[in-house]
Amino acid sequence: RQQKWKSSLSTQAKMPPCDFVPEKYESYPYERVQKIREQNIAPSLRTYYKRPLLLHQGHMQWLFDHEGRRYLDLFAGIVTVSVGHCHPKVTMATQKQLARLWHTTNIYMYPAIHEYAEKLTSLFPDPLKVVYLTNSGSEANDLAMFMARLHTRNFDIISLRGGYHGGSPYTLGLTSLTSYKHGVANGFGCTTTMLPDVFRGPWGGSHCRDSPVQTVRKCSCTEGACHAKDQYIEQFKDTLNTSVPKTVAGFIAEPIQGVNGAVQYPRNFLKEAYQLIRERGGLCISDEVQTGFGRTGSHFWGFQTHGVVPDIVTLAKGIGNGFPMAAVVTTKEIASSLAQNLHFNTFGGNPLACVAGAAVLDAIEEDGLQKNSEDVGTYMLLELAKLRDKFEIVGDVRGKGLMIGVEMVTDKDSRHPLPAEEINQIWEDCKDMGVLIGRGGLYSQTFRIKPPMCITKRDVDFAVEVFRTALQRHVERAA
Repeated sequence: RQQKWKSSLSTQAKMPPCDFVPEKYESYPYERVQKIREQNIAPSLRTYYKRPLLLHQGHMQWLFDHEGRRYLDLFAGIVTVSVGHCHPKVTMATQKQLARLWHTTNIYMYPAIHEYAEKLTSLFPDPLKVVYLTNSGSEANDLAMFMARLHTRNFDIISLRGGYHGGSPYTLGLTSLTSYKHGVANGFGCTTTMLPDVFRGPWGGSHCRDSPVQTVRKCSCTEGACHAKDQYIEQFKDTLNTSVPKTVAGFIAEPIQGVNGAVQYPRNFLKEAYQLIRERGGLCISDEVQTGFGRTGSHFWGFQTHGVVPDIVTLAKGIGNGFPMAAVVTTKEIASSLAQNLHFNTFGGNPLACVAGAAVLDAIEEDGLQKNSEDVGTYMLLELAKLRDKFEIVGDVRGKGLMIGVEMVTDKDSRHPLPAEEINQIWEDCKDMGVLIGRGGLYSQTFRIKPPMCITKRDVDFAVEVFRTALQRHVERAA
C-alpha cells in the first residue's frame, strides 16, 4: 500500500510499501482535539511540530495519522516502542491476560511475576539476580538512589552533566539539563561532574568512542592510550576530592546519554569511574532506560559495551514496548537493605505488565532484533556519516546500534549549535516527507534517531534520502 498523500516537497525518496491498512479514524475532529488540549491537558505536556500530529494507529515501524497519512517512526515514542507498534506477539499475550487477571498486587503470588522475574534476571550476569518492578523510569531511578543510600549508609550521589534520570523531585537532582530544572529546592546530596563528551567537550577526537563513526576532531591519543579518557578521569577525581565527602552512596550514568543526544564517552571511562566510586564505598548504577534490551546491537545491555558490571541497573521504556513498566535489578544483598522496613508498590509487577514484558523478551529473541539493531544501526550510522562529510551543518554523527545522534552546528570548526529556527525547519521538512525524528541536547541541537528495532535497511535508505533532501533545502534557503 503506497503512501496516500503527496508531500509538498520534491524528493527522490520513495516510502517503502506497507500492506497494513489502518482503520478509519472516527474520533473527535482535529480542531476539537486541539481545543481540549489547550483547555484540559496540562500545558507542561508540550507537543512536537507547528501543527501537532493527531496519531490514530501504529503498525511495527509505522504510524498513521487521523487522515490516514503514514509516517516512518524513528523516535519510537521516545525510545519506548522496542519491538514495533502493536507487535502481534505482545498484543496477543496482553489481550489473553486482560481476560484472565488484571491486578491483585504482589501481596499474593501469581504466575506472571515469577515467570517474568526468572526470564529477565537470566539475562543478567551474576550477582545481578534480584528484581524490583515499578511503573516508570523516574520511579526506578528514584528507588535505585534510595537503595544505594540505604545500603551504603552514605548520602551523596554523583551524576554526569547532560544526564537525564527522570523528572520526579528526587531524580531531578541527578538530571542535569537546565530545561528540566524548576526553581524549587531539589536534589539535596546530588553532585554533577564534567561530561566526557568527545565532540563538544575540551578533549576527544577520532579514536575515542565505541561507534562505527568517530568525530571529525583530530585526536591527541597514542596507540593503546586515550588522552581524552585520562583528562576526563582527572576531572572526575577532582569532583571526588572537592565536592563530596570521603565516602559516597553512588554514581549513576547512562551507557550512552539519551536525552542529551546519544552522547558517548571515551572507551574505558566508565570502567575507571566505577573503580574510583567503589574505592569510596559507593555503588555504581547503570541507567539502561534507553540503552537496554539489545538496542546497542553488540550487547543486550549498554553496560556490557563498557566492560563493567554495575551494582544496580534501572530499566524502563523498551521493557514493555509502550506498556507502563520499569525495573530495578540488583544483588540480593543490596535488595535486602530495602526489606528492613516496608517498601511497597501497588502496580509494580502487575500481571498485565509482566506478561507484556515477557512477550517483549520473546519477540526480541524470535525476531532477531538485537542483531537487526547492530546491522541496520551500523548501516544507518555509516550512511548518515556520508551526509556529515557533505554538509557543513552536520557536525557529528554518533551512536551504536539503533541509538543514534546527529548534532547540528553552524560550522564544524566552531561547533556552535545551529539556531533553533533552522533546525526546526529541517525537522518539519522531514515530518512533511513522512519521517518522524526526535530532538535532544542542551540546545535541542541534536536529532535523536532511536526507532523500533524492527526497521529495515530499505527504511533507512528512505529516511536518509528524506534527511538529505531536508538538508539540501536548508542550503538552498541559506543561499
